[in-house]
Amino acid sequence: MIFRLVNMIKHMDSCSRHTAYRHGKTYEECKELAENFTAELKPEIQTKGRLLWADLLEKVEHDELVYKLTLKYLRRDGFDIGNNKIPEIKKT
Repeated sequence: MIFRLVNMIKHMDSCSRHTAYRHGKTYEECKELAENFTAELKPEIQTKGRLLWADLLEKVEHDELVYKLTLKYLRRDGFDIGNNKIPEIKKT
């Protein structure tokens, strides 16, 4: 019984928000990076009219978590983030 409890506590610690993601970044650091990319990309999307998903992936250096968070924040800020048939981001 105690052994199970100890294992449960260890598992809870390993799944916290302090887990290291790509390149040892925490989730909070990834969120901050995504917010910075979002602020940087908004004027570029408005000027050019669109940004392809592939270009976004390159800009975030192929970090999948930052990529997904950036898409989430762009959608939150009123951008159309497209879908699998139209993989582009544009101002709505």
